[in-house]
Amino acid sequence: MEQLIKKVMHSPTLNTILMVEKTIKNADESIISIVYIKEHLPRKVNHNTLMQILEYLEESNKIAVSLKGITWIHNNNPNLRKAIIEGLEI
Repeated sequence: MEQLIKKVMHSPTLNTILMVEKTIKNADESIISIVYIKEHLPRKVNHNTLMQILEYLEESNKIAVSLKGITWIHNNNPNLRKAIIEGLEI
């Protein structure tokens, strides 16, 4: 039973996820690195925890991860959503 408990992975808290989101969203550059994120976070985050958060953000279509780096792609602007839904196809 103890071995099973030790294998359970630590999950990041909501505050940590929001902190990473805010750091990426408010970055000065459009494409950033993991090093940039670590340097600009208000407090330190374990590397494995950060990787878990980045995986979650990518799966939820909030960030795009490429060979060049990470960029924020989520846009919750209601006018943009309306334009996409009602837009004309060219």
